[in-house]
Amino acid sequence: MGPKNGRKDVRILLLGEPGVGKTSLILSLVSEEFPEEVPPRAEEITIPADVTPEKVPTNIVDYSAQEQGEDSLIVEIHKANVICIVYAVDDDDTIDKITAYWLPFIQEQLGENHLVPVVLVGNKVDLVEYSSLEIILPIMNQYAEIESCVECSAKTLKNISELFYYAQKAVLHPTTPLYTTESRDLTEKCKRALTRIFKICDYDNDGILSDYELNQFQKNVDEGIKNDGLTLKGFLFLHILFIQRGRHETTWTVVRKFGYDDNMQLSKDYINPRLVVPPGCTTELSHQGYHFLTTLFEKYDQDKDGCLSPSEVADLFSTCPVIPWGPEVINVVPTNENGWITLQGYLAQWTLIAALDVCRLMEFLAYLGYITTPEENQLSAIIVTREKKLDLQKRQTSRNVFHCQVIGPQGAGKSTFMQGFIGKTLQVQASINKAQLTPYTINSLQVYGQEKYLLLHEVDIYGMNDTLTPPELYCDVVCLMYDASHSRSFEYIARLFLKYFSDSKVPVLIVGSKADIPAAIQDYALQPMAFCSKYKLPPLQAFTANSTIRKDAYIKLATMAAYPVYKPAWKLLCQSRHLPMAQDSTVWVKAGIGMAAVALVSLFLVKIIKAASDNR
Repeated sequence: MGPKNGRKDVRILLLGEPGVGKTSLILSLVSEEFPEEVPPRAEEITIPADVTPEKVPTNIVDYSAQEQGEDSLIVEIHKANVICIVYAVDDDDTIDKITAYWLPFIQEQLGENHLVPVVLVGNKVDLVEYSSLEIILPIMNQYAEIESCVECSAKTLKNISELFYYAQKAVLHPTTPLYTTESRDLTEKCKRALTRIFKICDYDNDGILSDYELNQFQKNVDEGIKNDGLTLKGFLFLHILFIQRGRHETTWTVVRKFGYDDNMQLSKDYINPRLVVPPGCTTELSHQGYHFLTTLFEKYDQDKDGCLSPSEVADLFSTCPVIPWGPEVINVVPTNENGWITLQGYLAQWTLIAALDVCRLMEFLAYLGYITTPEENQLSAIIVTREKKLDLQKRQTSRNVFHCQVIGPQGAGKSTFMQGFIGKTLQVQASINKAQLTPYTINSLQVYGQEKYLLLHEVDIYGMNDTLTPPELYCDVVCLMYDASHSRSFEYIARLFLKYFSDSKVPVLIVGSKADIPAAIQDYALQPMAFCSKYKLPPLQAFTANSTIRKDAYIKLATMAAYPVYKPAWKLLCQSRHLPMAQDSTVWVKAGIGMAAVALVSLFLVKIIKAASDNR
């Protein structure tokens, strides 16, 4: 089992003046006895992971000015994960050199605000009867990179194991990202991280971690607390106490469980685990994903009115750097009369994000606390659908989200059609801020008793010879829309159909908008109904959002997208009317046999009915 922080190893570098006992410390650790003969420099030592408290392999590197030059020293400083500056407690000159030479030299190489921790090591305590800590403490307060100070003796083996444990701990559980010594308080980054964690664990959003919530917290991070309840202020203070008492690992265990790296930032792997989406496949939310998001909605819907007010939305996304959508969302998904997003609209918006930007979905699921066990990540909230070609071959699909391109000339009523999909009549649409209109709307509807999502995307046509781009052609169903009251409007979409969709497998529905206005004769070779009949398209669909909005056009589009290989009754009838005159006599023989069979069955039924009536 690897280390919880993901680090593969720890490299400890020992520096200090000649004669302070750097080499003796290393040899005493390895042999567990004081060496009588000490070489100028110890070879690099590797301690296996299974014999270290943190289960991380540790490399210990000695430095000797007698054998190595400054260039070698600089290289080792850059390679080190932690630097131990060793001084002799009985030699004030070696203590003075800490601030006069070693700390400034390290800063010169790594930068004044470097993040490599430093441990001060006072060796030879067996030679004195006093502590050097009174002299060392001001140095520790002056230099933020100093994690701790350890007094030890290579000769008596006092605190030798502790020395290297603290050095390892300074790397795996550093103080600097968590705590500011000057203010004796948590860093701002640490406060933000712990506040996010508190809000995620506060399942009922009452600002207090109850017994149940604390127990769940314990289960998740292995180290929790039992109490009658804990406020955010108490939660933060508790971690201050952990750190002040040297229990940094407790706080690090908590923050790392919730995705934070050594710099108190959410790690890239936590935010965006690797997801492969092959060509032709799409991404949707899974049942687990919808369940999590629904639970989140219910948690922050404080007044239980089935909508999220602006303040409730802000509270919900307080664990995120930004809110994932702006004010335009009210024109994308269903809302109430106040423009507040409903549960239906909220789930639809997440469905849209899953379909169009799955990386952004995973990022926000991480911020919101979807990941609750070490083995689980956001991938369980996402379904990568089967390639569309396979769906067509197998004549079935498990997909629940379908993309529809709404294509037509400007003024054809596309925006009205799209806003009608989320329940807005023309009267409501009149008050819409046009700057907040987007090319997308999405909503759920029933297709043969199953809930499906239809994602509409508006595509404007500016001229008769306009071309469509590959992304505009990639969809599950096409809605070609024209203004039924404008005599030249139909020609635009007729030309588009013949150019792009006449030989396509993508289902097409032609919709005539403004059905509340008398239809104009179209200035085209075929009138819309005749055009649909000739090219074996569904019957012309009329639409208006003037007063009551009918859903039949949307349901038909969703049904055509979900079942593109099945031919409805109207299409079979249409095809039967266009059957060519067969020249093969066997066709007529088969037809005659079929007709005779029908006549025979009919005669048989008549006799049964007559016999039944005679017996009355």
